[in-house]
Amino acid sequence: MYYPYIPERHNRSSRKITVTGHGQVAVEPDVATVQIEVSTVNKQVSVAQEQNAQIMNQVIQSMLQLGVPRENIRTVSYTVSPQYDYVDGKQIFRGYEVNNSISVKLTDIQQVGTVIDTAVANGANQISNIQFSVEDESVYKQQAIDNALKDAQLKATTIAKSLQLVMQPQPIKVTELDAVANPVRYKSVAMSDMSSTPIEQGQIIIAAAMSVQYSF
Repeated sequence: MYYPYIPERHNRSSRKITVTGHGQVAVEPDVATVQIEVSTVNKQVSVAQEQNAQIMNQVIQSMLQLGVPRENIRTVSYTVSPQYDYVDGKQIFRGYEVNNSISVKLTDIQQVGTVIDTAVANGANQISNIQFSVEDESVYKQQAIDNALKDAQLKATTIAKSLQLVMQPQPIKVTELDAVANPVRYKSVAMSDMSSTPIEQGQIIIAAAMSVQYSF
């Protein structure tokens, strides 16, 4: 039996170019969060707790006096744990350590250095980290997405031109991907480095990544 040869017809919808576009926006932070810790040690747990509470209350009052709203101060952790020293291979009980950590949100980032100095002056013995962020990120995120879409279109146009393809200008599928970004700036502050407490917030990078598909 004779079977005639029929050329294969390519479905135009299956001819696609898929690219990933990346975009980012650099912005100045307008919010800072400082984590302040008070740690006390005593052989009697109740004494360690009482001492800790007294110092932390003093720290919180000093924050309020600086004009920080009470709703911007919150407890992030509270731990009680036994501490031991090891002498000649023997475990010797040293006392109970009580650690209380609060987070202080500042809408005036120029206050960061003052807050740190004031907290330390009132008994805080550790500033564990400082984070800078943007209160309303949505506008900058939209700009980053727009930049990512332009980047994707440029990549697709370059590919089509190199391969001598006639690409349709409108994408047929757009998907937002997880972007590797730097939404916050993190700093650790050592107690010995806080004589004048200079703080540089730098810039925040808000990023977007888009997977875009075109037909040709």
